[in-house]
Amino acid sequence: MSEGSIRERLAALSRGELIGLVALLAVTLGGAGLWYVRSLPRPVEVTTAPSGGTASTPISASPSPEVVVVDVAGWVRRPGVYEFTEGARVIDAIDAAGGARPGALLQALNLAAPLADGTQILVPREGQEGVAPPVTGGAVAGGLINVNTATATELEELPGVGEVIGQAIIDYRTENGPFTSVDQLLDVSGIGDATLENIRDLVTV
Repeated sequence: MSEGSIRERLAALSRGELIGLVALLAVTLGGAGLWYVRSLPRPVEVTTAPSGGTASTPISASPSPEVVVVDVAGWVRRPGVYEFTEGARVIDAIDAAGGARPGALLQALNLAAPLADGTQILVPREGQEGVAPPVTGGAVAGGLINVNTATATELEELPGVGEVIGQAIIDYRTENGPFTSVDQLLDVSGIGDATLENIRDLVTV
């Protein structure tokens, strides 16, 4: 179609038809332009993670308390295996088992010792064979000092054990439970081989 014929056709259109034609052309061009813009590749935003981390770190839930399983046996009302949360003490285990029965020898136990997983709390009774009668403080039959029950004053009477080491022994058994052997005293800060040999025949557990 020649340029002259196009002009003749445009001249023959009314004003309203020309406006409609212009609007149609504008919509067509606008749609084509929008399609072109959308077809262009878009830049991807990259978040830089901190050194040694990730871009997004999920918030973790608070860790659940550690479960301690203990066998409570002996002279209690309901012997059995019980579960406790970390930080429970021997007295808590006895209470969970219904409490001690009349005649229980609770003096033989360190009721304040923290519970350790997989251990047994054996509550003896008075007159039970193999159980020594209760005595005052940390001393036991034979004049030995029980490092699991002795007071700071009694521990300080041992050779080479002063106020600082005596308190260290008490702090250790409070945090870790009763000593299971005399040699375990080497784990206490301030006690070395020489000190242990000096007190070995004077202490018991």
